[in-house]
Amino acid sequence: MPKDAFAHVDAWIFDLDNTLYDHRCRLFDQIDMRMTDFISSALGLDADSANKLRGDYWREHGTTLRGLMREHDMPPEDFLQYVHDIDLSSVAKDPALGAAIEALPGRKIVYTNGSRGHGDRVIAQLGIAEVFDGVFGIEDSAYLPKPHRAAFEMVLKTTKIAPASAAMFEDTARNLEVPHELGMKTVWTPTDDAHASEGADGDHVHYVAEDLTAFLRQLT
Repeated sequence: MPKDAFAHVDAWIFDLDNTLYDHRCRLFDQIDMRMTDFISSALGLDADSANKLRGDYWREHGTTLRGLMREHDMPPEDFLQYVHDIDLSSVAKDPALGAAIEALPGRKIVYTNGSRGHGDRVIAQLGIAEVFDGVFGIEDSAYLPKPHRAAFEMVLKTTKIAPASAAMFEDTARNLEVPHELGMKTVWTPTDDAHASEGADGDHVHYVAEDLTAFLRQLT
């Protein structure tokens, strides 16, 4: 992986879930379960129907929340608070990752389809909060999620990041399509999630980081 390919990058944008922490800790399983519980209670569905709807909305709208907002006029705040009230003890401190991110030149931000509060909690649990210049959640893009172009544009406008000098790290391959179109360098962090892997062989995935810390160390 040529170090020179990232020599122009002065803004580093990291997805949160299953990107900054090891997907094998299964943290998102808790979120999925709480989404299903919330949908079941809010819409009066049995668990199987609620779980199917959760997945259908994720695929159709980018996030389950977006589907609930569009299809059921669901207020987002209660949903986000409920689904992110999870146990983070499976997420281990990762000082090596923190050091690798800190060594990168320029600004570093977290951009998640989850809430800003969830992002803050997770990077604090990882012990790497101090290396980031900001955390941007779904609230910061008016609840419009990745992979929508307008969502990226809102965050870029807020941060004053020029996409041509930025890199995006993300476990969901389809979420790298717009960053590629905008001129960012893109890095996919693969997991065992088949849906997140869809389209990973496309031109919008420039690099693959099986080990994020090792990949970042090559850039400095």
